[in-house]
Amino acid sequence: MRTLICGSLAFDSIMVFHDHFKNHILPDKIHILNVSFLVPDMRREFGGCAGNIAYNLKLLGGEPVIMATVGEDFSPYASRLEDLALTQEHVRPIHGSYTAQAFITTDFSDNQITAFHPGAMNHSHLNDVRSASDIRLGIVSPDGRDGMLSHCAQFEQAGIPFIFDPGQGLPLFNGEELLTMVRQADYVTLNDYEAQLLQARTGKTLQQLSKEVSALIVTKGAEGADLFVQDTAIPIPAAPVSEVVDPTGCGDAFRAGLLYGIVNDMDWETTGRLASLMGAIKIESRGGQNHAPSRLEIETRFAESFGYRI
Repeated sequence: MRTLICGSLAFDSIMVFHDHFKNHILPDKIHILNVSFLVPDMRREFGGCAGNIAYNLKLLGGEPVIMATVGEDFSPYASRLEDLALTQEHVRPIHGSYTAQAFITTDFSDNQITAFHPGAMNHSHLNDVRSASDIRLGIVSPDGRDGMLSHCAQFEQAGIPFIFDPGQGLPLFNGEELLTMVRQADYVTLNDYEAQLLQARTGKTLQQLSKEVSALIVTKGAEGADLFVQDTAIPIPAAPVSEVVDPTGCGDAFRAGLLYGIVNDMDWETTGRLASLMGAIKIESRGGQNHAPSRLEIETRFAESFGYRI
């Protein structure tokens, strides 16, 4: 059952500064800031919301179909997708553009300075959801602004149920636009900060917003998640974690679990727990796509975490 994943494909360059930013930034000189940080440690990760979600859905045995726009430098990522047997039929190259990428510098206090270049992501509206065939379910995750607007509308026009996952793209939209996309969607997923921002932008409470969709899910990190189905709130416990290594991509792993549960008609309690488990597995390794449990290992850990099998 093919799941269409609309969102970004990106490179993440992560550098570590072996000191603290505060020791090199003078507060009274911020207006003439000119600093350089030596970063001996650097790694480049494959990322982007669509890439991370598809990777995790594939681990579960799903059939992800990525819809994204990429630049002329995409070749290494294309080779990776091929190795992972992830179809590129709806990955569109944009001439004269770079693939979206983040440049992240972290200090010894885990403070971060990030520069993000959207590049080809800004052309995501050139893709059309209705061009994809045999799609059972979809998701609109953070992407170019115009692309997110058009893809929500296209899913509704095609009659394909989908999750609206505004993520870090939420500030790009006003309240009316957000409310329209919520009403076009069948499901909405947010973290707790995004949930507060969505309520502020739309003037609607979570309870009111949940009545616009089949389910609204709010993740709360180590505190688990709340799943609102009409007037019923279902608490989802966090899955146990052996070691917290890197939260990057945990939300995307969680969303892969949601997609798998929905497309396979699991009940909401099991769907939420599977999503929670995928986030827990991811947080134990660096980067968004470096964990590689087998399906059997996922099933075994689910049973150990929640006391029953999927």
